[in-house]
Amino acid sequence: MRQGGSRTVQNQPLPLVSIIIATYNAATHLPGCLDSITAQAYPAIEVIIVDGGSTDDTIAVLQQYNAYINRWVSEPDKGIYDALNKGAGLATGKWLYFLGADDRLLTGFSAMAQQLKDEDTIYYGNTKAEGPLFTGEFSAYRLAKYCINHQSIFYPAKVFQKYQYSLKYRIYADYALNLQVWGDKSIKKQYVDIPVAWYNLTGFSAVANDDAFKHDKPQIIKKSMGWLMYLRFLYKRRKEQSRPGSNFY
Repeated sequence: MRQGGSRTVQNQPLPLVSIIIATYNAATHLPGCLDSITAQAYPAIEVIIVDGGSTDDTIAVLQQYNAYINRWVSEPDKGIYDALNKGAGLATGKWLYFLGADDRLLTGFSAMAQQLKDEDTIYYGNTKAEGPLFTGEFSAYRLAKYCINHQSIFYPAKVFQKYQYSLKYRIYADYALNLQVWGDKSIKKQYVDIPVAWYNLTGFSAVANDDAFKHDKPQIIKKSMGWLMYLRFLYKRRKEQSRPGSNFY
């Protein structure tokens, strides 16, 4: 295992936000991602990078940005969500935020971080992309139908003391986790109309399939959100899938 990171977080009156990035052979995109973090006005940021044992120049990039990274590790892993689970375990912030190496923070990230007040609340905003994304406020029912973009969400640390990403789902483990936490009455959800990040629609999660999640999704909804939501979802899915060209799952 290789590891590094030399940045320390100074005492700040603002809550610490841990930005967690999973990388693998990301040397092309990672500098732009890290530059978008260092450009933020919000001062209380911790950067955690978990690399899956890259064979390109990713390690050289990490070493180049060492002064801006609190901790990075590089070792073989079981995929993106294994890396993100590791990152959550390394984070010391009161809030956890997950960013792709090919994504970019917008200035709205800092404005959003200023909104973080209640450690029993998930705060989420919007993301932008070169194509359509589901944005705006999500009810439990809307989430049952459609995935909220991962890069729009700030999780209180308590979420990852209770939940983890399931490695069974190689693409939609974040969706599975969000279904769980949206059904958890002890965790409130607050939408703030702020664009947080630029999302790369050509990334792995945007172009690959996750048949295991699609198969299990109804049962996750039933377990997390109850029978009424489960039956409502099944009715909606049956109706939508009867339409030609539907990709509703």
